[in-house]
Amino acid sequence: MASEIQLTKLAACAGCGAKVGGGVLAQLLGDLPVRRDENLLVGFDTADDASVYRVSDDLALVQTVDFFPPIADDPYLFGQIAATNALSDVYAMGGEPKLALNLLCIPEDLPGEAVHALLRGGYDKVYEAGAIITGGHSIFDPEPKYGLAVTGFVHPDRMLTNAGARPGDVLLLTKPLGIGILTTAAKARRCPPAALARAHRLMTTLNKAARDAMVDFRVHACTDVTGFGFLGHLSEMALGSGVAVSVDTAAVDILPEALELARMGLLPEGMYRNRRYAEAHVDAGAVELAVQDVLYDPQTSGGLLMAVDPADADALLARLRDAVPSAQRVGTVSAYGGGARITLG
Repeated sequence: MASEIQLTKLAACAGCGAKVGGGVLAQLLGDLPVRRDENLLVGFDTADDASVYRVSDDLALVQTVDFFPPIADDPYLFGQIAATNALSDVYAMGGEPKLALNLLCIPEDLPGEAVHALLRGGYDKVYEAGAIITGGHSIFDPEPKYGLAVTGFVHPDRMLTNAGARPGDVLLLTKPLGIGILTTAAKARRCPPAALARAHRLMTTLNKAARDAMVDFRVHACTDVTGFGFLGHLSEMALGSGVAVSVDTAAVDILPEALELARMGLLPEGMYRNRRYAEAHVDAGAVELAVQDVLYDPQTSGGLLMAVDPADADALLARLRDAVPSAQRVGTVSAYGGGARITLG
């Protein structure tokens, strides 16, 4: 029966924690030729969440792909989480998902009802987003994996990237941190059931409401916080925008059980990869090591991180409080004057 399958036992890594580290990825992509096209508004050379291609003066396509090994034992739940995560990249660009294609890797002996439940989880989330799954591709693989290739629409003049933050902007975040630590603990049967249930709710919450709120305000940059962790994605925003940022760590919503587990040293391997990737850009000051660990923790289906015009920050934060799991004002953007790009306080 599908309910008896323990998918996480079939995989070495879970969710976005399986991502290739940012530093390794940069080396792999470093000398690949980039074809120039005046209609390619965002490509892979900018470390952004998705590519954007202008079709007309009023329409651009947003395209992304995301898939990973199981982060939940239940196939239906895994399908929901993987789809929610894949759709998030389109929302981070300010777009609306429209079409999706399944990417499915399954062991030959995985029961058919489990595969059906997995796909049904993905379909349900895509339909909740107002998009349509129109096909896909599947292969046999001893380690199951699932995700989506997603196409969305955005107006070329209203797309968002991770490279537009400006001095004076306010940083807003829409989900708490610590999911990677909780799911790692769950594999070792060390995560409290209530905490794991909350993590599952967060990972299956679309970033649609966050996107719908932010497009009504002057948001200058946006990214979703996923496999590279909060500080990994924030460093990409700071570097891409040519700015510095200050983070108020006391204002960051950290799942309390995740912080307790971090203090015990129960951390995902992806956290260490993210730290190696981003720590050269971070001045951690006197911030507790366990808090730093959570800020580097790889998130699966995390929230949106926005750099918002200071004149709009309070109004957008108020809107988000009624729309997202955790609306947080976590820092500010300033001009870069050398040294660390990110200062923790």
